Amino acid sequence: MNDTIAAQASKVPAVTLIFWLIKIAATTLGETGGDAVSMSMNLGYLVGTAIFAAVFAVAVSAQVSARHYQPLLYWTTIIATTTVGTTLADFADRSLGIGYAGGSTLLLALLVGSLAVWYRTMGSVAVDTIRTKKAEVFYWVTIMFSQTLGTALGDWTADTAGLGYLNGAVIFGTLLAVIAAAYYLTRISRTTLFWAAFILTRPLGAVVGDLLDKPVSAGGMALSRYSASAVLLGLILLSLYLFPQRAAEKSH
Repeated sequence: MNDTIAAQASKVPAVTLIFWLIKIAATTLGETGGDAVSMSMNLGYLVGTAIFAAVFAVAVSAQVSARHYQPLLYWTTIIATTTVGTTLADFADRSLGIGYAGGSTLLLALLVGSLAVWYRTMGSVAVDTIRTKKAEVFYWVTIMFSQTLGTALGDWTADTAGLGYLNGAVIFGTLLAVIAAAYYLTRISRTTLFWAAFILTRPLGAVVGDLLDKPVSAGGMALSRYSASAVLLGLILLSLYLFPQRAAEKSH
């Protein structure tokens, strides 16, 4: 009986405005935090990826093992995916030399493949159907790919395409606004819109994070990565305290 109840209980939050605001802050933190470890600490992308991958593994294990939605645990896991996504994308793009375009293409294929296998196996990729451990595993694998893709896509837009961090933020912010309008004005699948928005918040966070901590000569504001990360973490914790989130409810 307990296993049945646990399987039916959602462990992911309802999708609300505060969800998206925290998600953007978390993805921005992933960029500044990932850069702080790999660059400011001079540990490099490979070591940084190994550190954050270990944190991600622990967080996901705890999240999957939990019996009910725990906001702090959930968002810790999200932050873990976005930090490891930052260092992993930088390692693939820069250290392996495949470039931002190559990295983005590879990660997009992995993301689409993850969603396709998830849908074929479970019959749905909607958030309100994530009520079993198998669905949760698909959910977190997909999020990992989306976070890593977002980093590569943000870097490609700002650097390779030459649009800069501020213009990149405007572009991704505009695309998110278009998705929000589509949510209210069209009948496009809510699941499709959710994943489109979820993916786009990552490159937005990537370019905003770079805007905060990159040198002025490169178009950034040259803020301390440690200070920026601390402020973002504080904002996330404050938001969780002031705006308690409920678990996603099953559609009828």
